[in-house]
Amino acid sequence: MNILGIDFEDWFHPQIIQKYVNSKKQTPRIVEGLDKILELLLTTNTFATFFIVGELIKYKPDIIDKILGAGHEIGFHTMHHTRLDSPAYKEIFDAEIKQFAELTGGKSKGFRAPMFSLNRNSSWAIDMLADNKYVYDSSIMPVNTTLYGISGAQRTPYKISSSQIQRNDPNGKLIEFPLLTTRFFGKVIPAAGGFYLRFLPSSTTKNAIKNYEKGSMPAVFYIHSWELTPQLMPKIRMSFTDSFITYHNIGKAFVKMESVLKSFSFTSFERYISKFGSNL
Repeated sequence: MNILGIDFEDWFHPQIIQKYVNSKKQTPRIVEGLDKILELLLTTNTFATFFIVGELIKYKPDIIDKILGAGHEIGFHTMHHTRLDSPAYKEIFDAEIKQFAELTGGKSKGFRAPMFSLNRNSSWAIDMLADNKYVYDSSIMPVNTTLYGISGAQRTPYKISSSQIQRNDPNGKLIEFPLLTTRFFGKVIPAAGGFYLRFLPSSTTKNAIKNYEKGSMPAVFYIHSWELTPQLMPKIRMSFTDSFITYHNIGKAFVKMESVLKSFSFTSFERYISKFGSNL
């Protein structure tokens, strides 16, 4: 059994896009695509965890009832899609956790850091999550890239602590679910979804999942809400590199994700822990 997390964020939330939009309050669009995403999960018999940016719940509160009503799970993705290692964010993170709990009736037990920004400079977040009764985190990309990642981090689920974020800590209070990686032309790269789902051949993505299954490891996969609803995603003028990362094959993301879900079994973190938690 594999695990699917949907990073539910709007078009203006990605870090790459933020530097190209003005500081005025932006109007959410992607929230209108929730029904399309829920239908995809229904038709592929898939349960998922929606890691939601909190301000979208304030904007459209009924998304919570729709997600939970369909049997899926709510997870925390910060209130405004802020990197954990942003200056002074440590001072407000605990308040954001509590605000998200109020918005969701305390239903969130899992966290994912925007841009996988849990690292040695932001490991303090683990203690705050544990103090707020969180059960798991899924923010570690166990390979270093130009944007994120921790090279050499454990690939299988493990107990994480603020002092040991790469390897199992028997005293850790949270379960860490690292993201899927693979080898591509001899190099270890992310294969967990997002840009890599759009960029890599489908055969490479599926082989990566198969290899994890052969090793009795859950393939932890993710997709952004805006990748599944490209019709709601505005075209922003950006540098060639930023535009490529954001828009490359975005029109094919839904079909590629659908193919993955039809080929493999995925569930939410909550359901996975309920079934296999004693082995973690």
